[in-house]
Amino acid sequence: MTQGTRTDTYSPHFDGDRDWRDLATRYALVPLRIFLGLTFLYAGLDKLTDSAFMKEAGAGSVGDMMRAVRDSSAVPALVDMALESPVAFGYAIALGELAVGIGTLLGLFTRLAALGGALISLSLWLTVSWASDPYYYGNDLPYLMAWTPLVLAGAPLLSVDAALRARRRRRTGAYR
Repeated sequence: MTQGTRTDTYSPHFDGDRDWRDLATRYALVPLRIFLGLTFLYAGLDKLTDSAFMKEAGAGSVGDMMRAVRDSSAVPALVDMALESPVAFGYAIALGELAVGIGTLLGLFTRLAALGGALISLSLWLTVSWASDPYYYGNDLPYLMAWTPLVLAGAPLLSVDAALRARRRRRTGAYR
C-alpha cells in the first residue's frame, strides 16, 4: 500500500489555482530587497556626507575607527590594507554600499549586488564587529546572512533583471 501526502489542504483565494500562501512565497524576497537596498544606500550616503568620517584621523574618522579595531579583528592584515589609505578605503566602502543599494533596489544585476553586499558585510564582520561579545551584538553577521537568499535567488519579481529576462524570452520565443 502506498501513501501520499495531500498538498491542497487549504482553500484557494486567488485565480482558482493560486492562494495567498503561493502569492506570499512569490514575493517573500521583496521586503528583504527593499530593506537591504535602502540600508546600504543610506549607509553609503551617510559616509559620503559625513565630513568627520572621510578623514585619516580625528573623532569619527575612518582612520581612527580602523586603528581602534586593528588588534581585535579576525584579519588584521585586512585592516592594515585599509590603513595604508584610510580615506580611499572609506570612499571605496561608501561607493560600494551605494552600488549595492541601488542594484538591490532596482533589481539590476541583483545576484552581483547581493554578493557585493555580502562581501562588504563579511569584511566588516571580520574587522569592525569581530570583537562584539556576545557575537550577536555585532550587526554585520546578520547582514551577511540576510544577503545569502538574494545571492542564491536574485530578484525574480519586480526587478530590472526580471524585465530583461522576460524580454529575452519574448525575443527568442523560449519558455525559460
